[in-house]
Amino acid sequence: MTSSPAAAAAAGAPSHLPAGLRRRRGLNWATVGLMYTSYYFCRYNFAYANKAIADEFGFSKSDMSTILSMQFVAYGCGQMINGLLTDHIGGKRAMLIGAAGTISVNALFGVASFWGQLALFTFLWGLNGYVQSFGAPGFIKINSAWFSEKQRGTFAGIFGFMINLGRLAANKLLPLLLAGFVIFGLIHIPPQHWRWLFWIPAMIATIVAIVFAFVVKDTPEQAGYVGLFHGEADHADQDVRSQLSVVFKHIVTNPMVWIIAVAYACTGAVRQAVDQWFPVYFQEVHHLQMTGAKFQWLGYLIPLVASCGSFLSGWVSDRFFHSRRAPVAAGVYIIEMVVILAATQVQSVNWAIAFFVMISFTVNSTHSLLGPAAAMDIGGRKMAAFASGCIDAFQYFGAALGMMILGWVLDHHGWGYYFYYMIPFGLLGAILMYSISHRHSLKKGGR
Repeated sequence: MTSSPAAAAAAGAPSHLPAGLRRRRGLNWATVGLMYTSYYFCRYNFAYANKAIADEFGFSKSDMSTILSMQFVAYGCGQMINGLLTDHIGGKRAMLIGAAGTISVNALFGVASFWGQLALFTFLWGLNGYVQSFGAPGFIKINSAWFSEKQRGTFAGIFGFMINLGRLAANKLLPLLLAGFVIFGLIHIPPQHWRWLFWIPAMIATIVAIVFAFVVKDTPEQAGYVGLFHGEADHADQDVRSQLSVVFKHIVTNPMVWIIAVAYACTGAVRQAVDQWFPVYFQEVHHLQMTGAKFQWLGYLIPLVASCGSFLSGWVSDRFFHSRRAPVAAGVYIIEMVVILAATQVQSVNWAIAFFVMISFTVNSTHSLLGPAAAMDIGGRKMAAFASGCIDAFQYFGAALGMMILGWVLDHHGWGYYFYYMIPFGLLGAILMYSISHRHSLKKGGR
């Protein structure tokens, strides 16, 4: 049975899409996604340089955790500040500012290798965290305008896919830079110093930013498509910019923002423990080389299953829970906790790989649900950036606290306590999401 135009409008999608819209939206989405992918390339490079930096300068795991924690604190503070700013200046400008910043800082971080001072590394990586915080609010701001309210859970999965594309590229290219490789069987690239793990991503991000500047539009209206989402109050106003005071009051006084934010801190503590430390874990515990077959498979599987978790959780919340995120997130936190408990009994390298993959699936499921999807539900296209900034900030505050704890645990008790560190975060996340799972709306006063 064919839906009527009114029914289609109520479902959040126009009954007849204007000619060329799908192609133009796809181009916009792909370019924005590629820009954000390059952000991740300029952030996850640290995980692959971690051991090389520590070995060269004699830094402890607590020292390396200090560098990471500074990045996470700066990123979290930046999310709040830059999320609010992005709602005022627009997502495209915000992402270009962040791109220029992370390109510059990555170049400088490589140069800092000639001095090898912990304080300098910490300052620069903290600065990278701040400028990178323009990325997620800008990404979400742009796409909240291009997608219907009923498509945002699925979009959150796409958001997760673009993140993991950057991780996949990092997993493949960065170990090769350290080990050396051959291009087309003709050109031999010798092993490079770890500083090139920062210079090469900066070069790639520069190219992407130039394309982004010419291609991307903040809204479909700017591209010539008006009135796409009839019946959706969130899309009624074509202007996506808001007054700072209005945005601040609306988001800060919504209790749902802060419940989700604390749960997101739990996600961050586990997610970064995996993403930032898994290369070192497998190098030190199971003595794998980063160019070896098992490590390479792990490098493929972690972003692959993370993408699957991001997409599947968003689709399930849209399809079976009427776009409610909390019930799905609560269930995923419980599954995550069970998986981590089982991982504490790991002995073999193959089982360790399997459990890392499963943890990555669960933690990235809640990452996409509570970050982009819930933020867009709460803030709409006029306030999505600040809502995202508040929520995402806590992911990184949680990660910063977690890194300091984990660094101390690893220095004093070793890798045997690595998985035990993660369990309380899964439990708290499940409790918080269950407490609001009955609500049908995350907006202020919603039921």
